[in-house]
Amino acid sequence: MSINAKEYVSNLIERARKAQAIADTFTQEKVDELCTAIAWNIVKPENAEKIAEMAVEESGLGNYEGKYAKLMTKIRGGLRDMKGQKSVGVIERDDEKKIIKIAKPVGVVAALVPCTNPEATPVLKSMFAIKGRNAIILAPHPRTKKTNTYIVNIMRETLKKFGAPEDLIIPVEPEYVSMDVSGELMKQADLVLATGGGGMVKAAYSSGTPAYGVGQGNAVTVVDETVDLKETANKIMRSKTFDFATSCSTENSCVVQEDIYDDFVKAMEAEGGYLVSPEEKEKLQKAMWHDGHLSSAIVAQAPEVIAKEAGIELPEGKTFFMVEETGIGPDYPFSGEKLSVVTTLFKYKEFEEAIEKVNAITSYHGRGHSCGIHSNNEDRILALALNTKTSRVMVRQPQCLANSGAWTNGMPMTLTLGCGTWGGNIASENITWKHLINVTWVSAPIESTQPTDEELFGDIMNK
Repeated sequence: MSINAKEYVSNLIERARKAQAIADTFTQEKVDELCTAIAWNIVKPENAEKIAEMAVEESGLGNYEGKYAKLMTKIRGGLRDMKGQKSVGVIERDDEKKIIKIAKPVGVVAALVPCTNPEATPVLKSMFAIKGRNAIILAPHPRTKKTNTYIVNIMRETLKKFGAPEDLIIPVEPEYVSMDVSGELMKQADLVLATGGGGMVKAAYSSGTPAYGVGQGNAVTVVDETVDLKETANKIMRSKTFDFATSCSTENSCVVQEDIYDDFVKAMEAEGGYLVSPEEKEKLQKAMWHDGHLSSAIVAQAPEVIAKEAGIELPEGKTFFMVEETGIGPDYPFSGEKLSVVTTLFKYKEFEEAIEKVNAITSYHGRGHSCGIHSNNEDRILALALNTKTSRVMVRQPQCLANSGAWTNGMPMTLTLGCGTWGGNIASENITWKHLINVTWVSAPIESTQPTDEELFGDIMNK
């Protein structure tokens, strides 16, 4: 680490602390006004269109439609989840237990922003921070540093317009974006909010600063014989192709009941899926992995680009690839995370086998992240949820459009997904503003609630 990185970050932190001290005096009404203003100034069509264009052009990942849709949905959804929620002063009273809870800021948040979702992530994280009267410093991936600066400038102008310190939201400037600066930022901040690759998240947890990180994705969805296959295939297609699969939540594998497998494949083909031959599978594998690592040449790229890279002739109208597989683990890379418009197909006979496959696949990649199920059998749905080490189970939904919150489910809107201890994370929830406040508990005396030993231990005392 150079001394310049340490000094540069120290200056950013000092500016942020001064701004945060002012925010500490804000009322709930002021905080909510700022969050609403930030959201509106980002989702304005002229701004959202420019951001989506910049994100695709600078990163070379995903597509305009997906990034625009993320801005329109996640920013609005995040604001909806905040409206009417107390985050300033007294946020809860329990008269029976005589407990009062008071919300207070965490201080300065260091936010790491991935290049796969550079459009909505910095906005949501900033709104979450402001909701808790915090300041936030956004460190982008080098691949999207200009997009990050553009977005932050819109938010800073909004803060200024509404009478708040601009330095409540600070970008790491493009010329200073580096691993050294990000590392130093994580050390000097009060809390780290890390979204990105495994190495970055590990660095966040190793920084010595309290951190919320995310785990690797490798979502698996189970399809049984009780659902409409045409409808299910459409949902999977919409998720698999969204933003060319930049999302860690997209269906990397489908585990399908063997009696309906052929009909499922036909339904997927009707939705634009292309089932590769054994020879094409070999070509695709060589193109997608180099020395055991996913090739950047295929990550979040159009299907035509991937086909060209692999030397496969892709028929017109095909928008994603399907690869048949039987094995799981390092010797079977298609069972892992692919970050591309490629989904792997597995068969199962009895439902217990489907659960075993989900656990095996997510143990290889994506521990604790998520799985899904397309079934109308409530017993099977519950069995999957009870017996998999995943933090979220999406039922009859497009996985990547549902995991992080949708208008049609009850999940909190976010782009930061905790994966619990399974994924090396402290939280297994969707990370929101509620994770960016400290809470003081005020306790007054109440009448004794101590039970007798008989009430407490019951029959155990006589055994």
